[in-house]
Amino acid sequence: MVRTAEDIGEVVRKRRKALGITQKSLALQTGVSVPTIIAVERGNEKTGIGVVLALCEGLGVDLTARA
Repeated sequence: MVRTAEDIGEVVRKRRKALGITQKSLALQTGVSVPTIIAVERGNEKTGIGVVLALCEGLGVDLTARA
């Protein structure tokens, strides 16, 4: 379960590596800069939700929200 920015970063990093995608390749695919991808993977809490959604879409990660 994802509860923190660090959890999101871990999901992004693990999925990217599982797919054999470099940060640079992911940046080109999603339009998100490499420094921003690095920040997300490190759990930076200031990363916008739009960036996270773009990365998840690019990696084929499904997000489910619960109320």
